[in-house]
Amino acid sequence: MTQTTTVPTKKSECLSMTGYAQARGELHGWAVRVSVKSVNHRFLDLKLRIPEGFDLYELRLRQIVRDRIHRGHVEVTVSVEPGKSAPVQVNREIVQAYLRAAEALRQETKAATDMDVVALLRLPGVITGVTTAVPESEEEQKKLGQSLDSCLREALSKLDDMRRTEGKHLVEELRTRLAKISEDTVKVRELAATLRPAFSRRLDAKLRELLGGTGIDPARLAQEAALLAERSDISEELDRLRSHLQQFGKLLDGAGELGKKLDFLLQEMHREANTMLSKTPGVESEALAITGLALEIKAEIEKLREQVQNIE
Repeated sequence: MTQTTTVPTKKSECLSMTGYAQARGELHGWAVRVSVKSVNHRFLDLKLRIPEGFDLYELRLRQIVRDRIHRGHVEVTVSVEPGKSAPVQVNREIVQAYLRAAEALRQETKAATDMDVVALLRLPGVITGVTTAVPESEEEQKKLGQSLDSCLREALSKLDDMRRTEGKHLVEELRTRLAKISEDTVKVRELAATLRPAFSRRLDAKLRELLGGTGIDPARLAQEAALLAERSDISEELDRLRSHLQQFGKLLDGAGELGKKLDFLLQEMHREANTMLSKTPGVESEALAITGLALEIKAEIEKLREQVQNIE
């Protein structure tokens, strides 16, 4: 009896294209928040939302994403705000104006005054708030860039964890369907071995009907049955299907960009199933059974293709 195709069961590092993660951080006086959302897409479609005025960091952030994600529709949203430890901005021109006015008043009134710095800071316009614009100095720009890089990498690491978990669930379901196709393929091979006698019986009955009971040459009958069986031989399709199943299982044990390779194999498997259907004519019970199994195989392949669309 033909043995069922064995599907490898090693641990897979398959990544789903669906996930969401975010990271927050405060460094060098800036509070940074990055969120990353990804869904399936044929290629890498990256959309980066970054605050106005921070465009100088866009290229480096895009490259970080490209180094980690290769397929999928990815949305990255970056928020930059002053941190709690950000330096207070003081309007020194207004401070000097207050001091000159205080000195002029002291001279006019001859009053002795002690300057209270805290009271001075409370005066209107002295503290202007913290700016959210990109810092002017190259050193500060570099520090902010490091904060953005760090936060984005953390968000991507969290996203990978989620994608890896989802990928494990996908692989488990793919293996289950792969095993079902393998079992059906074995059944088809066993049934196909019985088709030649079935074709012989079919020809014999048809010829007797046409010839009205006249004797039939057994050698010619065997020859015609052999020709019909040869035209309906699906052994090559079954061999290729088995090979595709084995390759599919090996790919699931690997890592990296699997989705396109898996999808290509499924297209080939779909073609073999269609050929089996077209080469199995007749109403014999064996042929009908093969047709039913081939249809089940096609249905499982379609389900596999739907799930593979979500694998990077």
